[in-house]
Amino acid sequence: MRHNKKFNHLGRKAAHRSAMLSNMAASLILHKRIFTTVAKAKALRVYVEPLLTKTKEDTTHSRRVVFSHLQNKVAVKELFGDVATKIANRPGGYTRILKTGYRLGDNAAMCFIELVDYNENMLVEGTKKASKTRRSRKRKTADAPVQEAAATQE
Repeated sequence: MRHNKKFNHLGRKAAHRSAMLSNMAASLILHKRIFTTVAKAKALRVYVEPLLTKTKEDTTHSRRVVFSHLQNKVAVKELFGDVATKIANRPGGYTRILKTGYRLGDNAAMCFIELVDYNENMLVEGTKKASKTRRSRKRKTADAPVQEAAATQE
């Protein structure tokens, strides 16, 4: 019985799955965005977000815990350097999944998974949407002076 076993096994044995998630997490940290299937991206998000939370306090212990998951010195250095400063004031939700369509060969759902603070286009669009105002029914205010001027000339 598989009661209360909710995470996705991704069709792999435990060792293969942990190695794959470790490699994908290191690639995500180094490249800031990777292209993968939706199922792997959702599994990666569960795997990598606690590691990103650990980077908020830069201690030897947290570095060792993160290294035990990633097994990549370059990724750990990048994570505790540049990435940690960008996510320092964010209270969670460090990754974003953007669905892109379906793969041609097997019709698998594909997506980008990216670090939220590194997509400059989404950050700019987010500020534009905040300045948008509600539309009003009173649109004739600009035309009213023209109509009044025409009425006074008659």
